[in-house]
Amino acid sequence: MDPQAHDVRAYAEFASSKGMEIKYVVDTHLQADHLSGGRKLSEVTGVQYCLHASADVSFPFTPLSDDQELDLGNVTLKVLHTPGHTPESICLLIADKTRGPEPWFLLTGDTLFVGAVGRPDLPSNARESAAQLYDSLKGKILVLPETLEIYPAHFSGSVCGAGMSGKPTSTLAFEKRWNTTLNLDRSDFVEKMTSAIPPKPAAMESTLRANQGRG
Repeated sequence: MDPQAHDVRAYAEFASSKGMEIKYVVDTHLQADHLSGGRKLSEVTGVQYCLHASADVSFPFTPLSDDQELDLGNVTLKVLHTPGHTPESICLLIADKTRGPEPWFLLTGDTLFVGAVGRPDLPSNARESAAQLYDSLKGKILVLPETLEIYPAHFSGSVCGAGMSGKPTSTLAFEKRWNTTLNLDRSDFVEKMTSAIPPKPAAMESTLRANQGRG
C-alpha cells in the first residue's frame, strides 16, 4: 500500500525473501508529497494497480468501490471510501479468516493518524473537504470496533497533517479517547481543520501531476 518510487525494489525483494506473493498494489489516494511507486511496482510484479474509481488520472487502473472486498486467501481487504484528505481517499479494513470474522486492523492512509487527521486542502476546497472528512471519520471509521488496530501512512514529521504523534500505530479506542479532533462537532471540526493549515509540500503541483500521469 502507498509505495514510494524509491522503494519499489525493496517491496519486491522483501516479498520474495519471505516467500510471499504481491497480489495487488494499492494507493489509498493520489499523493501530493512524494512520487508514487504504485504503477512501477505493478509493472515489476505483474499485478493490478488499484485506486478508488473516482481517481482523476490519465492512465488505466483497476477501480475500487466502497465496500468492495479483495480476497487474499485467509485475508480479506474491505475498501472504505473516505473522502476528505482527497476526494478519492480510501482506507482498507483487514480481516484474517483464521482469527475469526471480526476485522483485525485498518490501514487508514492519510485519513486518520495517531493523534491527528489528514489535512483537507490537498488539492480541493478546504472547507468542503473538511466537511467530507468529518463525515468519513464519523460514518465510516468511528463506527468500527474499538479494538481495531490502526496503521496510518505517516507519523510525526509528515506535512500531510498537523499534530501527528511520533507513535506509528494505535487503536480506535485510544484515538477516540486522546485524539481530541475526533470529539469535535461538525462546525468546530471544519473550523479547526481550515484555520491552521500547514505549508503545502514542496513541489506539490508537479508531484501531483506526475502521480496523475500528467507530469
